[in-house]
Amino acid sequence: MIGQLRGILLFKQPPALILDVQGVGYELDAPMTTFYDLPKEGGELMLHTHLVVREDAQLLFGFSTENQRNLFRTLLKISGIGPRVGLAILSGLSVKEFRLCINGEDVLRLTKVPGIGRKTAERVILELRGKQLPGMSADEDVAVAGSSDEICTDAISALTALGYRAKDAEKVIGQLADQSESSEGMSSESLIRQALQAMSGGVR
Repeated sequence: MIGQLRGILLFKQPPALILDVQGVGYELDAPMTTFYDLPKEGGELMLHTHLVVREDAQLLFGFSTENQRNLFRTLLKISGIGPRVGLAILSGLSVKEFRLCINGEDVLRLTKVPGIGRKTAERVILELRGKQLPGMSADEDVAVAGSSDEICTDAISALTALGYRAKDAEKVIGQLADQSESSEGMSSESLIRQALQAMSGGVR
């Protein structure tokens, strides 16, 4: 089991990234709560990892905190929750927000996550209610300047990769771009985060 990797960030395009560890490039998928903490490409990075082995593939997932990884592992134990849905949950909700959803039995908020229907949301709450969940951690944006067109395109691509319909992603990103006086200097991670909050109905 690969539990941790430290190396140089070569590439990042939500939800995928490549980490160079002593000349070996590891391809990983990561939730947006991890992307908010990533350095610029070329920067050093340490990730907590989880390896999913299947008959046809070996999938490696990376997380900036142990709490994120622990929650991911907890979600995988629930019937009907696979790696992609677990990644989507951690992209739309921080560890703290997820705990609040479970404690408050907020089915509606969970159903805003792609791949989570009402029955699945109710099952998640039923199975995790009253159980000790991973601790809370703060998620911070990392500002990476870029052109507005490139940032919007990256944000739309990330949202569709996370399971949202391209039409919905384009609409929300367009609205957020129009609301901003200028998207120059805005990071794609920041724009994606705002879009996820808008699409999930959350306010942070």
